[in-house]
Amino acid sequence: MRVAVCQFASTDSVENNLSTSIRMINEAAAGKADVIVLPEYCNAPCWYQDHNQAWQSALSLEGSFLQTIAEQAKQHHCYITLGVTLRRDDIREHQNGDVKSNISVSSCLFAPSGALIAHNDKQTLIGCEHDFFVCTSAKSTITDTELGNIGLLVGNDSLGFEQARAMTLAGAQLLCHSTSTFAVDQSSLHSPARASENKVFIASANKVGMLIEPAHRDAFLAQYTLPESYLVAVGQSQILSPTGAVLAQMSANEEGVIWADINLADANIKKRPDGSDILKQRRPELYQTLLGSNNNSKNTHAERVAPNTVNTAIFATYTNHEQALEDVCFYIENNLSDIIQLPELFFLADKSVCENSEQRSALESFSKTVERQISQVLRPFQYVCTSLVIDGKHQAVLISEQGIIAMQQQLHFCQRYQWTELGNHLNIIEVPLEQGCITIAMLTADDANIAEIVKIAAIKGIHVLLVPFDVQEASEVQYQLLARAAENRICLLGATREKSLTNNATAASLIFEANRAQKQGNHKQVKAHKSTGFIANLSADFTLFTQWQGRKPSGSINQPIVKPQFGKITKALVQPNTSTNKLLAVNCSVLTV
Repeated sequence: MRVAVCQFASTDSVENNLSTSIRMINEAAAGKADVIVLPEYCNAPCWYQDHNQAWQSALSLEGSFLQTIAEQAKQHHCYITLGVTLRRDDIREHQNGDVKSNISVSSCLFAPSGALIAHNDKQTLIGCEHDFFVCTSAKSTITDTELGNIGLLVGNDSLGFEQARAMTLAGAQLLCHSTSTFAVDQSSLHSPARASENKVFIASANKVGMLIEPAHRDAFLAQYTLPESYLVAVGQSQILSPTGAVLAQMSANEEGVIWADINLADANIKKRPDGSDILKQRRPELYQTLLGSNNNSKNTHAERVAPNTVNTAIFATYTNHEQALEDVCFYIENNLSDIIQLPELFFLADKSVCENSEQRSALESFSKTVERQISQVLRPFQYVCTSLVIDGKHQAVLISEQGIIAMQQQLHFCQRYQWTELGNHLNIIEVPLEQGCITIAMLTADDANIAEIVKIAAIKGIHVLLVPFDVQEASEVQYQLLARAAENRICLLGATREKSLTNNATAASLIFEANRAQKQGNHKQVKAHKSTGFIANLSADFTLFTQWQGRKPSGSINQPIVKPQFGKITKALVQPNTSTNKLLAVNCSVLTV
């Protein structure tokens, strides 16, 4: 099937916006698209002088605007989805501009028959959207079509994992995303994370041009504190594969249409390279228990003061067993990092040997040697995190000069550790440093790839997440783990053995070129690139509609500050206090589904 994404500007004239929408639909239909995706706020802007103007600009489902779109779907025999503002009341009986009406921001899906077969309401309102729109509690659903299962994402709903996850669990293969944003990190980080963590296709249509009409700009800026450059939509509409690879993308400032031919059956494959099923790995009953439990959790951020900075490091091992342990101890003795993050079972390159019970016994014995030798070289208030085999179980550990002071049993099944018993507790650990205390959690194996458990750790108030893992897919370090840090506002240390994996950021262009060359009788291969761990810090200034002090506008809202692993030793300062500044309200509904 062929998916088309349209990118264009709109004004405060509903009539002109309808004409633009029809023109772009016709352009997309000329490319024989089966599904056409238009941006959010196709009918009107997101800000108004008063509530009367918001009501006048909003649409009714039976009105001429949406009926015209329905005729376009019928005429071109395709599915069309677009984002609009919808009246949720039949009438507005007064003319008091200070009184808010019930208006939602919604995405509508029209079938080739012209029927409106689905509309999902935006769940995540930000900034001035709260002034004019209501956030419904309606559950996002998917629509079973002759092409496959289609879900609708609206605007900021891609900034968290919940809506995309809920639709994936319901069987979605393609998520049509109508958005209207100035934030480059929505297309460069959050959307690829949603695609790759759920293994679904995403088609995102964004605006270009001014988000606020020039005549209203001064009034808007007088009411809200926002960099003026952020009043311009960033474009970058795109179509993403289930790996997060960009199949097609528009530039930042031009109107146009892009297409991609996709096979929705590819979104039915939910397996990681080692055979672990990403949806079967989830443990909703565990999340429900943890959300209702306060055991092992410490005080809230408001009740303690974390140090401004912490010296951290990740150490990549290229050797095995005794030599790997010797390398780590040498590094500890010659560096002053407060927290040192190692990969999971850092001394073992081939994890398949763990499947043998005799080998596991040997690994457990060597794990005791690791604990003993590392603790002997650690100074006071210095810590090492890795994973070990303890009591026959795969567990993340935190080692100090006193030995192992905290453990975290693996929580989710993965094929490379199918022999281990899974834990049922998430340990939240208070770690004393010379300059203060921080609160951490540790997640090993595939646990940090599970968005639900990282969300729970953030809810319980951690500053830093320590992740000893073994990267399996390039998207883990390109998108998913970075999204965990950004969306939960936590610093993250992730260490893995270096792998040569397909780089999603370059895969799309290479695949396009390979397909084109193949038609011409040539052959190209997608190149492999090194995938490594990283240290993710947070910007203190990111919250919309407040004055930024420490950084200049960069086009992103909440992109983490990343220090990629390079060579054996990578050091960086993290700022745990930045984790107290949260972006979005916590939504836990999908955790128990």
